[in-house]
Formats: sequence, structure tokens, C-alpha cells
Amino acid sequence: MPPQKDIVKIAIQMPGAYPQLIDLDQKKPLSTVIKEVCDGWNINCPENHALQYTDGIQTYITETNRLDIKNGSILRLTTAPGRYADQLFAGIQNTNNGIKCDSLKQLACVSTDVTFAQEFINRDGHNQLVFIVENGNDPSEIIAHALKAFMELMDHGIVSWENLSFIFIKKIANYVNTKAMDASIQQLSLAILESMVLSSSSLFQQVKHEVTLEQLVEHLQVLNQQIQTKAMALLIALLQTASDLEKRNIIHSSGAIGDEMTHYLYVLQSVTLNLLEPKMKTPFDSYNQEQRDILHALRQVAFESDGEANLSNERRRSLCAKEFKKLGFSNNTNPGQDLNRTPPGLLALNTMAYFSSRYPDAYSRFVLENSSREDKHECPFARSSIQLTQMLCEILRIGEPTSETGQDYYPVFFAQDHLLEELFCICIQLLNKTWKEMRATQEDFDKVMQVVREQITRTLSSKPTSLELFKNKVNALNYSEILKLRQTERLHQEETLAPPVLELKERLKPELLELIRQQRLNRLCHGTLFRKISSRRRQGKLMGIHYSKNKLWYCRLSPNHKVLHYGDVDEETDCHPIETLQEKIPVADIKALLTGKDCPHMKEKSSGKQNKEVLDLAFTIIYDVEDYSLNFIASSRTDFCLWTDGLNVLLGKEMNSECMRSELDILLSMEIKLRLLDLENIPIPDAPPPLPDPPSNYHFCYDFSHSEQ
Repeated sequence: MPPQKDIVKIAIQMPGAYPQLIDLDQKKPLSTVIKEVCDGWNINCPENHALQYTDGIQTYITETNRLDIKNGSILRLTTAPGRYADQLFAGIQNTNNGIKCDSLKQLACVSTDVTFAQEFINRDGHNQLVFIVENGNDPSEIIAHALKAFMELMDHGIVSWENLSFIFIKKIANYVNTKAMDASIQQLSLAILESMVLSSSSLFQQVKHEVTLEQLVEHLQVLNQQIQTKAMALLIALLQTASDLEKRNIIHSSGAIGDEMTHYLYVLQSVTLNLLEPKMKTPFDSYNQEQRDILHALRQVAFESDGEANLSNERRRSLCAKEFKKLGFSNNTNPGQDLNRTPPGLLALNTMAYFSSRYPDAYSRFVLENSSREDKHECPFARSSIQLTQMLCEILRIGEPTSETGQDYYPVFFAQDHLLEELFCICIQLLNKTWKEMRATQEDFDKVMQVVREQITRTLSSKPTSLELFKNKVNALNYSEILKLRQTERLHQEETLAPPVLELKERLKPELLELIRQQRLNRLCHGTLFRKISSRRRQGKLMGIHYSKNKLWYCRLSPNHKVLHYGDVDEETDCHPIETLQEKIPVADIKALLTGKDCPHMKEKSSGKQNKEVLDLAFTIIYDVEDYSLNFIASSRTDFCLWTDGLNVLLGKEMNSECMRSELDILLSMEIKLRLLDLENIPIPDAPPPLPDPPSNYHFCYDFSHSEQ
């Protein structure tokens, strides 16, 4: 009696007979088990039979996989794989097309089993399939079944793809390149070519030579989704293989192959994105229930109107109109009209719906945050989404014809399945962030959209390779950075002016620098109020640097620029007389100016955002032979720049603050523009014009205090 763990209770079926319920002894040879089953049904020649699963992938039972049989499994007694291979091998050579077609159809199904595939390949059956394809005289149905069976056999990796003849490769490529070809044949041919490309570099070169890019592009544009998918898979395989070969120095992208690779990428991106064109050109249909449901889902996700079903029709319409207005629709009673403009048409509805379902928390936060603002300062979600979707379509060139020489593509496209939708989700949150940075109102809508377009295009031009990288870069490019970039580019344009203009700039610079020096010294003479600082410690560790609330001190330069006066003060006033300041430092005794972490009061490093801000505002004067120090922390970056520049002037050093550079650029730009004005025959007065009388009232002034409450 075998151990219980070696016994599996199974049922075995055979057409026209009652099933056998047996205890399968896993220690007993499989041939013995099959003989016992055949004896139970009085079947001769058990060697011509085998066991096979009845459901799922109907795999043959072998000594290798028999341990996978579970209690309760249902098996079938069937023809042995070797005998079945003989039958089908004879059938596919039959001159009767009906028998040949049926045999190929059965072969395509059973070839998924590796045991059968090995038996059929041992009989050189795969080469018979190659012969059928190369001959090409059979009907398209037979060719399609032959290609399907060939693909299934090759997928097991028993035979190398490199053994295929050039004639066979050329025939398969011809099926792809021929326009009037059976769809199933083209689909299978594309899959076979993809496997060839991925298998070896020599086959890659042959396929690349035989298959035309134009035909692949046409396959990407057909309505048959399976052909689209297979054509795209072949294009990607060509690109990946070319990239791998380049890395291994088998090919070089600097030549025609590199240009063709780039063009492949551009075409793949262009054609795929253009699949969105029908939605972009389709307006909202108010009679389409599915579209109406999507529109109302936007409102329900944002506001969660649970008791809506209990309201009367009139109350419900009023509530919907109110909530659609909060969502930012212009026509709140019939919001679908906002989506009638094409482009972006239904694509805008899809992007909004994707954002609300994929990132519901971010969506609700956007809507609720803006619906609670004052009307003029709220960022309208729907209006912004519609405009942003259209902008993304323009940036990604959706709807534009694919260029025959195009090279421009975005690497991020190949790292994301839903590029447009995911870009929208990032950019709509960016838009809200930029809106707040610009303190925008409804009148500034177009200005905000211009800034957002610039943020997106500048980031995409850096070719980010992933959405995460795009998100980080585009969010770092805030409104202030955009202004800086615009200023830099404008200055760069000015620098590209004619040599006489550059020479004029150099001549003007010393005069303007002297003007800035005098302004800095005047500011030091006026003086500045500083707060004293204290260091908070716990168990010998510096926990942070903090301002003392009521401890103030004042510092100013004497009118003759020879002495710094300073001292504690009680009142927070703009100016304190020199006589009230008890301490003084002769400028001649100042030895050095230190900033940031070099300052003595910043030596003990501490973490935290607050202390980093303090570090950026700290500076110290080192004076006297004993190296005494006077420590400062400015109240703002502007005060820091003014004081460090002024002290550097006193020490005979160059000013180096960012404020100085910005002011110098502005003064140079203004002075050059004035010098280049055509003032011939235009009298310039010696004195400025008189100031006009003040107005009778100031009702025209806008009170910003109300908007901030």
C-alpha cells in the first residue's frame, strides 16, 4: 500500500465512455497508469495514448509535470503527442485544401504544448510550415493558420530564429508591406518580425532593411486595434534593439541609423498621440447619457451631495447650478456648452474625469480651496482644465500631420501609458500653484496661462525621461524663476547687439557702479534696526537660533563715513540719532567682513528651515587688533545685500550681492535705451515738469485690504 501523500484522486474522461475515478499513484510509472486506464476501457495500444488536462491550457501529462496534478483534477485520455504529431504532419502536406486547413488549425492550437511542439519539431514539421509560407500559393486562411502554428512552435525556444532563410524573412516582410492583405496574416507577420528583431542583431538588420517605415506608420493609423498594437510593438522592438546595439558599439547613432532611430521615435509618438484627435474634435453631446454622467460625476466627487436624491427637481437644479459654478464652468445651468468648443472638445472632459478618479484627494483639494476664496481670486477649475487641455494638445501637436522628416520627440512619452492625462494631472496642480504665486484674479487668466505654457515648454525642452522628473522640474520652475529667466534672456539679447552698444555698456558701467556705491553708503548712514538673537540649547546641544522679541539694537554710519555707531534701543523707530548710540567702531579698525556659516555666531551648525533662513541673513564685522566681532542678522535679504555691499565699499572691495547685479542690469538697460532714443529736433527741458495738483478724491483707488480678509 503506497503512502497516502503519493495518492491523488482524479477523474479521467474519454468521449463516449463513462469517466473513471482512480487513485493515481505518483510513484507508479506514467506508462503503467495509462495502460491501466486503457485496460479499463478495453483500448488496445496504450503506447499511442496519453493523459491531458481538460480545462485551461490542455497540457499533456508527462513524468516532468505529473506532480502538479491536484486532488479532484479532471484529465482526458487522448492521442499521444508523438502519434498526433505524425497525423498533423501528414495532414498539412495533404493536397486537399480542406484537410490541410483543418490540420493547420488543429496544429496552431496544440502547438502551445511544449511536449507536442518537441515531437512535431523532431519530425521537421516547422520547416514544412516555412515551406508553405515561402511557396505562398495557398489560400489566405491556410497561410494564416500556418503562421499561427509557426509562431506557437517558435515561442518555445526549441529552434533558433537565426536558422530562418532570407526568402522566408522577405516573404513575411512582404505580408507587412502589402496594403491589400488579410488582417490576420498582417497581425501574425508583425508579431513574427518583432520576435526576429529581438532575437539577434543580424535579423534586426534584415528586418530593418525589408520593412518600410511608411508602411508601419500606416498600420498605426488603421482601425484594427490588434494591428495597431503589433505595429507599435515592432517599432519599439526596432528602437530598443538599435539602442542596445549602439551601446555595444555594433552600430553608431551618429550616422543614418541614429537619425532614423530619432525619426522612428518621433513617428511613434506623433501617430499614437494623434489617436486622441477624434475626441479632440468631438463636442459635448447633451443627449448622450454617458457624457452627462461623467460631467455630473465631477460635481459629485467634489461636493459629495448625499442628500441630493431627496430634493425636488427645482431644488436639485438650483444645487447643481451652484456647484457647477464652484467648479468653474462659465455656463453653470448648462455646463456642457463649455465643452462644445473644439478643440479640445470631449478630450477636456476626459482629462478632468481622469484627474478626479485617479487623484481624488488632489482634485477635491483644488476645487474646495478655490470655491472658498473670494470670487475674483478663485482659480476656476473647469475653465482652467479646458484651456490647459487645449494647450497640451498644441504643445504635443495632437492633430497635426506626421512629418516625413520629423525628429522632435519627448522621452517621457515612452515611460507612460497615459501621457496626456498624467501630464494634465501634474499641470493642473501647477496652474493652481502659479495662480497663487501671481496672486491672480479672473482678469489675469490669460497671463497665468501664458506663464504655465512657458513652464511646461521649458521643462519638456529639457527632455525629462520620466513623469516624476518632469513633475520635479516643472514645480521648481516657479513664477519668480520664470521672471528671472525672462530677464536673463532679455539681457542676453541685448548683449548680442552691435559692438558699439557693447562698448557703450562698458563705458556706462563705472558711472552706474559709483551711483550704487553712493546709495549703499547713504543707506548705512541712515542706519538700520536689528533684532538681537539668542541660541536655545538642550543638554549641551544647539536646538536653534531665535530672535529676541523685545531686544533691539541700531547701527548706522557717520556722515563722514569714518565711524560705525551702534547701541541698544527701546523703540522700534526708523531712525535713531548718533548721540543716542553708546558704542562705536572706527572704520579704519575693520579688518574683515564674514557672511553665512563663516560668522562666529553661526559656527555651531543647527538644522531646520528657520535656522537655514537665518544663516542666509547673517554677517559679521571683525575689527581691532584683538579680532573682536560685531554680529548681525538682517531682517530681510534686501537689508543683507545693502549692508554687505556698503561694508565692502568701506573696505575698498567689490560689491558682490545679487541685488547689486540686478540693479546694475536694470540701470544699464534703462540708460542704453535712453541713449539710443532718436531725440533729433526734440527739445529736452533742463528741469523736470511740475507735479500736478492732487485729485479732489481718491475713490478710484482699490482697497486691497478687503481682498486679503
